[in-house]
Amino acid sequence: MSSNLHPMLNVAIKAARAAGAIINRAALDVESVRVSVKQTNDFVTEIDQAAEAAIIETLLTAYPGHGILAEESGNEHGAKDSEFVWIIDPLDGTTNFIHGFPVYCVSIALSVKGKIEQAVVYDPTRNDLFCATKGRGAYMNDRRIRVAKRIRLQECLISTGFPYRPGDKLKTYLHMLGDIMSQCAGVRRPGAAALDLAYVAAGFSDGFFESGLKPWDVAAGSLLVSEAGGLIGNFSGEADFLDHGECLAGNPKIYGQMVGLLGKYSKFASAGDKAGVRQALQEDAAPNATLKVSRPRKDSASDPALPPDEPEALA
Repeated sequence: MSSNLHPMLNVAIKAARAAGAIINRAALDVESVRVSVKQTNDFVTEIDQAAEAAIIETLLTAYPGHGILAEESGNEHGAKDSEFVWIIDPLDGTTNFIHGFPVYCVSIALSVKGKIEQAVVYDPTRNDLFCATKGRGAYMNDRRIRVAKRIRLQECLISTGFPYRPGDKLKTYLHMLGDIMSQCAGVRRPGAAALDLAYVAAGFSDGFFESGLKPWDVAAGSLLVSEAGGLIGNFSGEADFLDHGECLAGNPKIYGQMVGLLGKYSKFASAGDKAGVRQALQEDAAPNATLKVSRPRKDSASDPALPPDEPEALA
């Protein structure tokens, strides 16, 4: 850790590395890790809990008067009325982790009076450390990072997250995905939103969008993106997005183009836009009610039951 870094960021880095060490040890024998199901397709492991405990202990040892908002324990720990709140995801990408798929990370952010001022995203599998202090830029392993410079969406690589919970609006998401896929060079779904945002900040991808997210998924990544010269907000382009459940990020040019495509899907879209989306979904569903399947043509004399050019309707 560098003496040039903000003291609070140094403590967050120490906490992230402690959690990363726990995760890396467990990854050597991931089959033995105990897994619980919070809800369908939403998992928690003993490693999430151990990593979170290590982070909280490190942070509160240094700053006992600070608050905590963590994925697994909520605000159970720390001060309840502090202006300083640490927002923690101890293992973002748990589903990847329990399958041995090496894309997951630790995410820690410090909110001061509701604004994110410190951020760490640590990838323990690659030992990549992304960090930022508000007003001081974003870094990856001591190297200053910037968002990519592409200005045409057609040339861009976009990352996303698929809906996976019961009740997620899958059909709406597929429309969103179709709108983006038809306009960009490629779409990726790595499976850890905090790392996705770090990659946007580093210029490895050009943009990111996902719905159904929690503050601990995006708090640290949001500061990385903004300090790397990018923009981040909800699908409508509003910057105060942490509690909105939807996130969109990119460099300023690409961000604007993505808002133009996805803004109508935002929960904060205008009534007209929402009506347009509902109509598109209804029109999309209509052909599935009665599927028309044309059977091969036969001579009507040999098959008088099937008049020429009349398709058979299948319910």
